[in-house]
Amino acid sequence: MSSEKKMSARLMIQGTSSSVGKSVLAAAFCRIFYQEGYLVSPFKAQNMALNSFVTATGGEMGRAQVVQAQAAGVEPDVRMNPILLKPSGPSGSQVVIMGVSQGNVTALRYHGEYQRMTWPFVQDALHSLLDEYEIVVIEGAGSPAEVNLKSNDIVNMRVALEANSPVLLVADIDRGGALASVVGTLELVEPNERAMIKGIIFNKFRGELALLQPALDFIEERTGIPVVGVVPYFKIRIPDEDSVALNESSEMPSVSLSDQLDIAVIRFPYISNFTDFDALQDEPDVSVRYVTEIGNLGKPDLIILPGSKNTLADLHFLHKSGLGQQISKLTEDNVPLIGICGGYQMMGRSVMDPLHTESELEEVLGLGILPMVTEFYPQKHTVQSTGTILANQDFFKACTGETVVGYEIHMGRSTMDEGQAPLFNLTSNGVSYADGLQAGNSYGTYLHGIFDNDSLRTALLVWLWQRRGCSRPVGPSLSQAALRESAFNELADLVRQNCDIERIRTIMELDAAAIPRDAASVNDAVN
Repeated sequence: MSSEKKMSARLMIQGTSSSVGKSVLAAAFCRIFYQEGYLVSPFKAQNMALNSFVTATGGEMGRAQVVQAQAAGVEPDVRMNPILLKPSGPSGSQVVIMGVSQGNVTALRYHGEYQRMTWPFVQDALHSLLDEYEIVVIEGAGSPAEVNLKSNDIVNMRVALEANSPVLLVADIDRGGALASVVGTLELVEPNERAMIKGIIFNKFRGELALLQPALDFIEERTGIPVVGVVPYFKIRIPDEDSVALNESSEMPSVSLSDQLDIAVIRFPYISNFTDFDALQDEPDVSVRYVTEIGNLGKPDLIILPGSKNTLADLHFLHKSGLGQQISKLTEDNVPLIGICGGYQMMGRSVMDPLHTESELEEVLGLGILPMVTEFYPQKHTVQSTGTILANQDFFKACTGETVVGYEIHMGRSTMDEGQAPLFNLTSNGVSYADGLQAGNSYGTYLHGIFDNDSLRTALLVWLWQRRGCSRPVGPSLSQAALRESAFNELADLVRQNCDIERIRTIMELDAAAIPRDAASVNDAVN
């Protein structure tokens, strides 16, 4: 790369609505430019999501920007998502600013003076990335035409104008009404904002492109803005931003699971970090389903209690729905159970929140499966952790003493009864501590990303097959890192083939002659 600092290029992806594919397309452009040798950073000013991640410095940020950073080949940085909203109730969210939790705020209060107060953080983060990186790929949220939210906008057109960034407007054509949504969006934004929109992408297209061409010609003639891409509907394993994706998951077990393990994840009302289970879903011999009703639980090979943004409310849901009692019965019948973070807390005797850190509830009885109690404290524990597997029973036998890595995001502190043996010895910021607990075939841990540890995941699946009296029907799969890289490259290829990349370069004022790597060196760098 040239040592002379040039003005960074920037590209913003906005949508006609939520869930049109902005996050995945932003990741695609991050990978495309990374493959071409540019130093790329993603950016989303404000993200509302239940999936979050902890950076190496202990800051919390939205998972979508972490995925985009991975696609760009750079370390996640809280500047890439300076404002994170984590819904904690019907009308409120926990607000995280530059990686640090600021507590819960009602939606009405946030979309006013509080939101306006966050704009300087957005400006500082954006400009520091523009100064540091050669290309910044910016993602919007929802739609720029949401007139009820526009006066306090800190994530769509206000960011485009601040960054002086060209905008590609994305519409989901699979839903129907995409042409109207594009024209309507362009009609509702201000003239100076409309001028920032330099291209249109139709996403999730199924069918013959020739049949769509008259519609594309109409849009270009009507708006004067070129259609720079029609991306086909695809299923490439890229982590989803939020729980909308879970709606496509079956709640009932497959008719025939003879060749797959049946893993049931309890879908809490405030489920968080369900990306923990992507590694399991990637396995060909595993079927992961999300369960909300007692009648759909059945008798799976494994039950998982995931993380929660409101542990006490979700524990109350378990009791009220009858799922808690049924899960306890299944564990007595020797069905394995794993709890992660909030799910781990629920497995103890009680969860207490005397200061109302997370909810209006002060104490809820736990499932009583693990010999421990949990109490919430105002300070949030957010760290990346590395440690050693101490447990030597069941599936842990195959990996005792090996390294385990992950991250923690929790408000509570769990205290196990005397004489209990932890699952892991973890280290973070030079401090070592015990984590995790086992009782029978039930296990709990605060460690998110536990199944991304290839050796531990493989040991678990082999053990579950053995419990069926079978050998695992497939060999070890590719590592999660290799699968992720393959998916990013496949996504980049798909978008290249279906978007006019040279026209997008022109829109970005990106000099095509300045590409610093050839195809061979790119291949070496990303494989």
